[in-house]
Amino acid sequence: MFRSMLPVDDIAKRIANLSPEKRALLELQLQKRKGLKEPIAIIGIGCRFPGASSPKSFWQLLKNGVDAITEVPPERWDIERFYNADPTAPGKMYCRYGGFLAHVDKFDPEFFGIAPREATYIDPQQRLLLEVIWEALEDAGQVPSQLSGSQTGVFVGISTHDYGQLLLQSPEVVDTYTNTGVASTMAANRISYLLNFKGPSLTVDTACSSSLVAVHLACQSIWNGESTLALAGGVNLMLTPVVTVGLSKLTALSPDGRCKAFDARANGFVRGEGAGVIVVKPLSKALIDKDPIYAVIRGSAVNQDGRTNGLTAPNRDAQEAVLVSAYQQAGISPSDVQYVETHGTGTLLGDPIEAMALGNVLKREPSDHNSDNNSNNNPTNKPVAIGSVKSNIGHLEAAAGIASLIKVALSLKHQELLPSLHFLEPNPHIPFDQLSLRVQQQREPWLWDVIPPFAGVSSFGFGGTNAHVVLQGAPDLTKATSNDRDQNDQDQNYHLFTLSAKTATALQTLGKRYIDLIASEPSRTLADICLTSNKGRSHFNYRLALLVKSTDQLQQQLTKLTESETISEKIAENSPTPPEIVFLFTGQGSQYSGMGRQLYETQPIFRATLDQCAEILQTYLEQPLLDVLYPEIFRDNSDNSTLNQTAYTQPALFALEYSLAQLWRSWGIEPTVVMGHSVGEYVAATVAGVFSLEDGLKLIAQRARLMQQLPEGGEMVVVLTNEQQVTEAIQAISASNQVSIAAINGPENIVISGESQAVQTVIARLDSQKVKSLKLPVSHAFHSALMQPMVTDFAQTLSEISLHPPQIEIISNVTGKLATAEILTTEYWCDHVLNPVKFYQSMETLYQQGYHLCVEVGPKPSLLGMGKACLPKGKLTAIPSLRPGKPDSKQMLESLASLYKHGASVDWKKFHEHNPGRLVSLPTYPFERQRYWLDTTSVKQLSPISYGQLSTPSYGDWLYEIAWRPKDIDGSDVSTDISTSITTWLIFADKGGFGETLVQQLEAKPDRILLISPGSSYQQLQANHYQINPAQPQHFQRLLDQEVESLNATSVIVVHMWSLDTPALEQFQTFPLDATLENGCGSVLHLLQALVKAELAQPPRLWLVTEGTQPVGKTKK
Repeated sequence: MFRSMLPVDDIAKRIANLSPEKRALLELQLQKRKGLKEPIAIIGIGCRFPGASSPKSFWQLLKNGVDAITEVPPERWDIERFYNADPTAPGKMYCRYGGFLAHVDKFDPEFFGIAPREATYIDPQQRLLLEVIWEALEDAGQVPSQLSGSQTGVFVGISTHDYGQLLLQSPEVVDTYTNTGVASTMAANRISYLLNFKGPSLTVDTACSSSLVAVHLACQSIWNGESTLALAGGVNLMLTPVVTVGLSKLTALSPDGRCKAFDARANGFVRGEGAGVIVVKPLSKALIDKDPIYAVIRGSAVNQDGRTNGLTAPNRDAQEAVLVSAYQQAGISPSDVQYVETHGTGTLLGDPIEAMALGNVLKREPSDHNSDNNSNNNPTNKPVAIGSVKSNIGHLEAAAGIASLIKVALSLKHQELLPSLHFLEPNPHIPFDQLSLRVQQQREPWLWDVIPPFAGVSSFGFGGTNAHVVLQGAPDLTKATSNDRDQNDQDQNYHLFTLSAKTATALQTLGKRYIDLIASEPSRTLADICLTSNKGRSHFNYRLALLVKSTDQLQQQLTKLTESETISEKIAENSPTPPEIVFLFTGQGSQYSGMGRQLYETQPIFRATLDQCAEILQTYLEQPLLDVLYPEIFRDNSDNSTLNQTAYTQPALFALEYSLAQLWRSWGIEPTVVMGHSVGEYVAATVAGVFSLEDGLKLIAQRARLMQQLPEGGEMVVVLTNEQQVTEAIQAISASNQVSIAAINGPENIVISGESQAVQTVIARLDSQKVKSLKLPVSHAFHSALMQPMVTDFAQTLSEISLHPPQIEIISNVTGKLATAEILTTEYWCDHVLNPVKFYQSMETLYQQGYHLCVEVGPKPSLLGMGKACLPKGKLTAIPSLRPGKPDSKQMLESLASLYKHGASVDWKKFHEHNPGRLVSLPTYPFERQRYWLDTTSVKQLSPISYGQLSTPSYGDWLYEIAWRPKDIDGSDVSTDISTSITTWLIFADKGGFGETLVQQLEAKPDRILLISPGSSYQQLQANHYQINPAQPQHFQRLLDQEVESLNATSVIVVHMWSLDTPALEQFQTFPLDATLENGCGSVLHLLQALVKAELAQPPRLWLVTEGTQPVGKTKK
């Protein structure tokens, strides 16, 4: 048995030609063969630390060696009242300092869908975590809505409860939300609840090691298969002086507020606050998804001191054990470690114990041959560098471990070792040389040749829970393949950049952040920025979309928009529900040589679909479709005469339009309804599922062939007048049976078709009436009696195929209305050949059904102009797919941008599937925070500044006294003081008949009455009777838009009676709750939103009619 072996040189070349991701995946496979656990990638970071509000600003703080410690700010507590240099002074503290965050009283509850009242009761630590979690996900390019329902785990450390202590000291402020607001378990659970994460959700409290233990648990959860992605971190805020006073009694604090880790002057730590979160997932998945990677976690371990000299006394043996365990889990030798971010509290007892444990474990011995590292990359004679971020920002307690880990991850990413501050003279109790340790005192490069270096992070809880995590630098993905480099270097095409927010002002602020980013980092590539802003961000209701070719152009356009004082007027708010989109498929006459060629060359979906159509059509066409469409490519000539032959025109248009539709749908643009003009209706029917693609192409090819075989002759002429005048002119000639109306394209846009002499006679008659006309360049008189000879054979073809009920609504050209079961008959499609195209009536039906956003799926926007003429001005939003004379890709991107700005949901992952670019760190969402704080007696006593200033606005302004007006049992009405002027009534009528009774009583008045019934779709049933879906906000808006003229001309009274259909309480167990909510408060909310947006000339009066919802008398019903 023989096995061929490739030469070593060939293998090396093949590996060298692999993409960076594939090379890294190959290395992972080798590690798995050794039995090692797969590394965990850190793909996103969010943080708020003293002096730093983001990973970027934290890095700047660290590399510049900034000490962010300040005096206790007056809004926390009166330091003069609590300060006393004597540690034994009762109720006093001897340290005046700390690492603090600004504006911890502020929050943006509306962003997270939290009621302002509830936000006031939520621990600011939980609120801070929510924001930092969101920022970490954005930094990772992970869209929360796409993670909804996934096995995403949440692991957060929290150990202080200052806000809860403040609330519970004043029982009078305790509320429904108090328990959930201050319960530490909610720190994790609230995140999982709001973002709908289904993985493990744990709040961890091991004191100072809480957040690093959370990281350990997150990694274990991924390794165990419980989580596919995890969020891990911690938070700490100092809102009262109680803990600081307690630590003063332990003399654990540094009097001068400086953490001097491993220094001879070490005299304690200084407290700090903040929050940090990392987003982690398996490295292989991160490489496949092309996620940004800060560093990788190779292993971790957690243990306990057990019984020692004291509950809070550190244990060297336990620390050594947790280090050894972590490196065993990582599969590396401890001697391979180059840097350790220590617990490093700067205490005379703790520092020497930690240093001795490190030195004993990280012995400088030759590396294990099975290790992933090597002696050349990590000289064993060089001491291990150590440091402590507590010297920069203080001891963040429950968030201390995550702060340390983030520091190391940033150092590995930027390949720099950073200084540990306040180290002047080594602690005499630590034999640094003997232990082969050195405190990192300055910023220096952290370079490596082949294998990224290893680092450790330690965090020890004062109750004895120890944690250590082993990190390694991320795989080097910067060495792009030659193809990638060429694509980026030569990429001069347009890029689509999108930005969105929940308010216009937030969008403006976010735009300015991008301007600052481009100005400060001009080396950023446009492809990376656009891919991340599109694919790696959530998309909200306020949107902008820009088509740009360079970062300079992007900066200029953003500057123009964001500096405008009227940005809120330029950027409208979209409905939370994506708009309903119409696909209009173009008819014959729109074709031209080379249509869609650029898309064929650049868009894989379009090319694959067109190739599929061409393959199917080989059976029916004498010349290959692609030869006809693109003779320059496939025949090396520019002869386009074949394309204008009907036998090829119709199949070519069908194939092009179907391919365009598939491209739109691959980008997430799905039609709610489809409509075509003549030939276009065959594409519409195929997209809707009436025909399979094979049958649709067969049918259109046979139709075109049969038409081509008819004798040439006849004419088609456009006449610019109304249908009645044209009909009268036709009926007035003797050969009226030889000419007919072929298309009704607008109120004064009619096409006639038939025998040439008969057509000319009609034209002469209309010309005498001063009606303008235009002869069309056609080979046959389509949609006329001259097509009759082909119908029999065409019917035979129809009998050979299967027709299926449409899965998408279709507007019929034959009837001008929504297609019914008749579209599944042979007769319908035969009539379609002979009868006029009722485009005008079809557009009116679209309008009546509430559709206004139309995408023309064809080679040129010929239908959109006609469509606008069919409807009142401004009632059609017209979006083309292609336009002659404009590059295909540019037009498609402009149209996609327009759809996006109108609220369409785009599948950005599919859109960017074949585009250059990587996910990168970009500006995060600008939360619009306001103050939410409870005014408690205890807080007032602690602070000279009243925390009442931090309270939300008085709720008293929102309260009204409810007074019920009785209606006499005999049926006589109580006076309602309704104006005697003309009124438009909008009656949202119940199913029980009360609404119809009200309508009958109102009919005696001269008022206009509109009856609105609940249903599954939007329909205008009669002139004054509509049906709308209570669950669709856009239906309410369309109703008001359609009736806006009459509503603005009168006073408006709205009577909402759908709540009467809600069942009694005892029926709720058997009645669908969703339907109850939709008919009741849900529909009222949608109605109110629509009324606000409508901005009617007079404020409407709204009456809500309910039954059994309030006790209005002595009875309880």
